[in-house]
Amino acid sequence: MLLIPAIDLKDGHCVRLKQGEMNEATVFSEAPADMARHWIEQGARRLHLVDLNGAFAGKPVNGKAIRAIVEEVGDDIPVQLGGGIRDLDTIEMYLDSGISYVIIGTAAVKHPGLLHDACGAFPGHIIVGLDARDGKVAVDGWSKVTGHDVVDLAKKFEDYGVEAVIYTDIGRDGMLSGVNIEATVRLAQALHIPVIASGGVANLADIEALCAIEDEGVTAAITGRAIYEGTLNFAEAQAKADQLAAKGSDVPY
Repeated sequence: MLLIPAIDLKDGHCVRLKQGEMNEATVFSEAPADMARHWIEQGARRLHLVDLNGAFAGKPVNGKAIRAIVEEVGDDIPVQLGGGIRDLDTIEMYLDSGISYVIIGTAAVKHPGLLHDACGAFPGHIIVGLDARDGKVAVDGWSKVTGHDVVDLAKKFEDYGVEAVIYTDIGRDGMLSGVNIEATVRLAQALHIPVIASGGVANLADIEALCAIEDEGVTAAITGRAIYEGTLNFAEAQAKADQLAAKGSDVPY
């Protein structure tokens, strides 16, 4: 189980939101590049960036902070990025700048042709982000809930050739209320590509619960507020996940 620290960018700062509300932002660092280095030193093997302003504006906004993070990280670990990505030119720009994976969320739902074209143009580099409330996909920075069923849409996008699906339960994101294990497993079981869990990770118990479903196809989890507020020690959590994975590999079948 790969644990991925989230660096959410708002007005150039590293923040966390509660349930996607921009006016509920807590600033954790005014130097996101330093925060990126911190997580690498704590054992992170991938970083998750979100341009929050971009997600609402529908275009890149926090470019300066993103470039600083990419320059700081270099070739150390992969970086995945979402928020405000609405066209192929933006995807190409980010990939050329050193981003490893581009996450398409709202645009994938509203303009599935873009996702299809992106998977064809940049195979292996496109992740789809599906944010859901009560099983229905939300768009536009979570401000609108659609009628699309998250499992049906994920299966459609899998056929397009996406590398993975990030599934966020927006009712739990930033609330430290625990991961929606049941919904995450249901999605993973319907797909053949990896599912990355997001939303609600609070403590080591959540990490253990996620590790228990890794064989279902939930290969990674994004964690944000918990590691910033200290309810979860990132280095300890990744070490625990690695330990559980090693134990699982020793089980005879």
